[in-house]
Amino acid sequence: MRADKVTPQSLLSQKQNGTAIAAVTAYDYPTARLADESGIDIVLVGDSLGMAVLGYEDTLSVTMEEMLHHARAVRRAVQQAMLVVDFPYGSYQISVEDTVRNALRFVKESGSQAVKLEGGVSQATRVQALTTAEIPVFGHIGLIPQSVHRMGGYRVQGLSEATAAQVCKDALALQAAGAIALVLEGIPRELAASITSLLTIPTIGIGAGPDCDGQILVFHDLFSLSFRQPPKFVRSFGNAATLIRNGLEDFREAVRTRSFPNDRESYHMPAGVSIELTGAHQPANGKR
Repeated sequence: MRADKVTPQSLLSQKQNGTAIAAVTAYDYPTARLADESGIDIVLVGDSLGMAVLGYEDTLSVTMEEMLHHARAVRRAVQQAMLVVDFPYGSYQISVEDTVRNALRFVKESGSQAVKLEGGVSQATRVQALTTAEIPVFGHIGLIPQSVHRMGGYRVQGLSEATAAQVCKDALALQAAGAIALVLEGIPRELAASITSLLTIPTIGIGAGPDCDGQILVFHDLFSLSFRQPPKFVRSFGNAATLIRNGLEDFREAVRTRSFPNDRESYHMPAGVSIELTGAHQPANGKR
């Protein structure tokens, strides 16, 4: 576990001194605790919750109540990392007032230290309002999953001069509005490198190449627990799916062969205490 608490100021210092920022998603107490104890800088309760944990087809079905429920569990585990919570789809798109109201819920009800929303220039007014309300904001530009229908799928963004220029405009607009960091997703590494050098705030990449100020991956992708073909940018750092599956198969076999539990794993009556089963139903084979 790291010795110091991660803050917006310490993240900025990491950008300035070239110390890469490590971030992961987490959705429950055990995974958040492991991330925190491993010295991870940022723990994000992402709306990827929908696909990674709840079994939804995309992130669009996740609700505020689901995000709050999981964020509270993560908050109980995180001591040093910065806790960031995603706005779910529909919780900030309608009005600035809704945005601030829901952000305040995240801070008050889950202990979130920052919130994250998707979109660039179009979200600058909301970012400014949140900053005025003293709520740190992470922006998220490039491939933004909540716009999957408009984008026609999960496609790399910024591949043309015009679209690359728009991503740069989005980044500058969010920084000017007060965002403390940006997630850059699904864009060419050259574009991500340019944006990172252009901005004074940290960039966190996911599918944006190695030149960002930090990197984030979904916990379940890190450990082969997503049950889908991983995107190109994912690297597995352990196969928890195989470990858990093998363990469950061993447990099933031990139960079926009656080798679990054994005598050492069982409790016993104290010496001299007998059991009388007066009136109790006795199985035909004399066993229970």
